Amino acid sequence: MTYTTAIFYFFAAILVFAGLRVITARNPVHAALFLVLAFFTAAGLWMLLEAEFLAITLVLVYVGAVMVLFLFVVMMLDINLDKLREGFWDYLPLAGFVSVLLMVEMALILGSRHFGLEVMGTPVPHPADYSNTKELGRLLYTDYVYAFELAAVILLVAIVAAIALTLRRRKDSKYIDPAVQVSVKRNDRLRIIKMQAVKKPQAGEGEA
Repeated sequence: MTYTTAIFYFFAAILVFAGLRVITARNPVHAALFLVLAFFTAAGLWMLLEAEFLAITLVLVYVGAVMVLFLFVVMMLDINLDKLREGFWDYLPLAGFVSVLLMVEMALILGSRHFGLEVMGTPVPHPADYSNTKELGRLLYTDYVYAFELAAVILLVAIVAAIALTLRRRKDSKYIDPAVQVSVKRNDRLRIIKMQAVKKPQAGEGEA
């Protein structure tokens, strides 16, 4: 076993363990932290494949932004763990069937016929001036340009749909128009009333 192979199996074992703990941990915060560990180990596997740009993107985007926001939301919400666990055993047979089906599909796709060492060997070492980002951009905008544009359109539609669902008027919630708030003047919200000063009568005054 070579040095690179030993590192690969080490990272792969940690990644599988972290993935299992994500779905088995009772505390959502612990599950999120195990997911962070899975992202870091996946980034290490990307480094073994000399895909430095993808590795640092995985750490910066998912660990540095998405998971921080997710942890903030989880820790701010009062999550009832017992309620989340209700019906777990009822859906376990279906979940087990789906998981086994996914494992079979991954075994067929990632088998030795398509992704074996004979087909995809160790990456060839590149020179010091090799740009991983440049090669990735060249592939995206040449060989996979249509798939890239299709994914961009789908993400744009998702953003528009999320904005439309957020800004739609609901009967059961208070709707605030930012334009109306900005255009409000002082006289619309504040009214000054002039009143005569009233002196509080002292003790003994007004008695005959």
